[in-house]
Amino acid sequence: MAGKDEKPESETGAQTAASPGRGRKAGAKGRAAAQAEAAPAESDKPKRTRRAKSASVAEQPAAPKATAPKPAAAKPATAKPAAEQPVKPAAPKAAAPKPAAAKPAAAKPGGAKAATKSGARNAASRARAASRSDPRTGTRRKPAAKSAAKAKAEPATLGAVDEALRPLGAVGPGGLPPMGAPVATTPAPAAAEKPAADASPAPGSAAAFAEAAFGVGSRLPEKLAQNIERIESLTQRLISALAQRRPHSPGVEMPGPDLFATATSAWIKLLAEQPERVIGQQVSYWGETLRHFAEAQAALARGTLTPPPSEGPRDRRFSNPLWEAHPFFNFIKRQYHINAQALQEAASALDLPEMSDRRRIEWFTRQMIDMMAPTNFLATNPDALEKALETEGESLVKGLENLVRDVEQNSGELIVSLADRDAFRVGENIGTSEGTVVARTRLYELIQYKPTTPQVHEIPLVIFPPWINKFYILDLKPQNSLIKWIVDQGHTLFVVAWKNPDPSYADTGMDDYVSAYLEVMDRVLDLTDQKKLNVVGYCIAGTTLALTLSLLKQRGDDRVNAATFFTALTDFADQGEFTAYLQEDFVSGIEEEAARTGVLGAQLMTRTFSFLRANDLVWGPAIRSYMLGEMPPAFDLLFWNGDGTNLPGRMAVEYLRSLCQQNRFVRDGFELMGHRLHVGDVTVPLCAIACETDHIAPWKDSWRGIAQMGSKDKTFILSESGHIAGIVNPPSKKKYGHYTSDAGFDRDEQHWLDRAQHHEGSWWGRWGEWLARRAGEMVEARDPGEGFGPAPGLYVHERA
Repeated sequence: MAGKDEKPESETGAQTAASPGRGRKAGAKGRAAAQAEAAPAESDKPKRTRRAKSASVAEQPAAPKATAPKPAAAKPATAKPAAEQPVKPAAPKAAAPKPAAAKPAAAKPGGAKAATKSGARNAASRARAASRSDPRTGTRRKPAAKSAAKAKAEPATLGAVDEALRPLGAVGPGGLPPMGAPVATTPAPAAAEKPAADASPAPGSAAAFAEAAFGVGSRLPEKLAQNIERIESLTQRLISALAQRRPHSPGVEMPGPDLFATATSAWIKLLAEQPERVIGQQVSYWGETLRHFAEAQAALARGTLTPPPSEGPRDRRFSNPLWEAHPFFNFIKRQYHINAQALQEAASALDLPEMSDRRRIEWFTRQMIDMMAPTNFLATNPDALEKALETEGESLVKGLENLVRDVEQNSGELIVSLADRDAFRVGENIGTSEGTVVARTRLYELIQYKPTTPQVHEIPLVIFPPWINKFYILDLKPQNSLIKWIVDQGHTLFVVAWKNPDPSYADTGMDDYVSAYLEVMDRVLDLTDQKKLNVVGYCIAGTTLALTLSLLKQRGDDRVNAATFFTALTDFADQGEFTAYLQEDFVSGIEEEAARTGVLGAQLMTRTFSFLRANDLVWGPAIRSYMLGEMPPAFDLLFWNGDGTNLPGRMAVEYLRSLCQQNRFVRDGFELMGHRLHVGDVTVPLCAIACETDHIAPWKDSWRGIAQMGSKDKTFILSESGHIAGIVNPPSKKKYGHYTSDAGFDRDEQHWLDRAQHHEGSWWGRWGEWLARRAGEMVEARDPGEGFGPAPGLYVHERA
């Protein structure tokens, strides 16, 4: 006998199966028929009763006329012809059964009775199977009307999803055809009776994702499913790679508390002294934001959805036409510009007496603005979204692969690869000029290049490249190799390849590098049997060359005939864009890091230099690599840029404190090897090349240092472009021009520029003429022999 709590459900189910005009007697007969079917075990009652009710609703359209059930419902269902048996779905997880046959059940005598009997029993059977496989089935009672509504709505929803996915290769619940398709009357195989609970997809798998998103039994397109599976394995690799990251001293990760205290104090002071200014800024920001929102709402209400015209200068980050044509993306872009302007105005309004504090706050504000650009986020980057749709998620998977690769290659540090690391091999397709390693010490290798002319100038030339990067920037490929060009001009050329230091070099200082300069000069003079030589110093190597020349002057050593400086700084009074990094909090952090690890790591320096041009060297490459899934380009200059070196701990701290922070070489003198060195002691004939848009060694700062040197024979050349492209600028390209001036060095750098003349093409030829006049007579070319092996040597292959 049915339980007390089951009676209302049976009653409601019988009434639902009857037509609206049925009387009280018919209702009683329906209740009797429903109770007669409630015979199985107690544990199955709730599930079978609920599914039976749903089945009766689903089968209601099969009878053209309402027929009251009769007591003969106890007749075995097996007596019904096989053609009238309801077809079971292939997978028991189907949300609701479909009609058993295309023909109406009332077409035969007693059809309504048979339909009621067999429908109830088969509905109960299906309910038992579905309750075991469908996780949504529970024991809690629900009103039968709600259950019937669910039975009607759910198949239609799943069918719509099935229809939408079918062109992509997805199959709907249980492998059934789309909603509305004819249902076969052939009985399903016996295997279909087996519950599918054992075949449930593993949590987190592509199959589980498909079922959660599109319904039970749904399958994603094969390519999309594979991409989701790849993401899972890549995520595990990423977690493992991030775990390898070594912790750094807090001082190299962020500014110290003093900067935050300074900014907070300045804002409180501004609020107390000029409250109307602070409130005015806030009101202006909110007013601009509300106006922007109101304009967008008005356009939406009109149905035009036409974005307003773009304001301000063109930003190449927003080059996709959707930023202008699509209302959503245009709204996001304009609001970003409003936010950026508000942040800039808030920072500039602070009363900061120290110029260094003002520069730092403005610099960090700009970093935040760049970081929060909508292009840096997948949901608001139309380029990334379009490509993800076009590739069925393949671009995002490749982007994740690129991210994992970068983290693994940098020992847990996230540094974006700027170039394809597999595209170049030093000594094979870059750095290929012929030469010989003629000396090797713990700190350097000395390379002598093979002559390409029958005669050469008698005075040899030595290039000291920076040891922050590697020397082959001057020998990327034959078309833009300064090394090859110099050799072709008839010079005996030597180049220093510095050792990439490890923690065992922790105590190597500036005095060791100056000693190496002197030792290299001795070797070159011995190998060429000369008393004088010409020298070149690039970047930090130019700063150290100036120290060496000052030392030689005080010792009375005149071995250097002439010197050339490439983008070298000697006066650090104006720290420029490095102001943010050269204050006490960061320098103290670097000092702690160097004391702990023995070196200033290449990754930290790469990160520092990259954020000086964050949009070009951080966010832009990250978008292309991680969002668009593009491989880094095969660009030799960017490959070199990513091939950094460590700095010895003691040397890095001496350079930052004594030269950069305290500017001793220009002011009180730099103590080294028993001498107090000063920039005025540089008296040899010299030529300096600076670059117009150089953000590492600004040309005005370079000019001031050259102006303070004691030489009477000074030439200054200003090249167009930046720190690298301005130097690696071969005459064959005719890409960047240069400036010269006869204004001298008695006044400031602006006066020099005002009287400068612009010249088309590279500065190489002009400098070559200057050098040739100071390189002596022509002699027979010098063969370097075998030495310690061919160029580019061994040290250049060592990676940080």
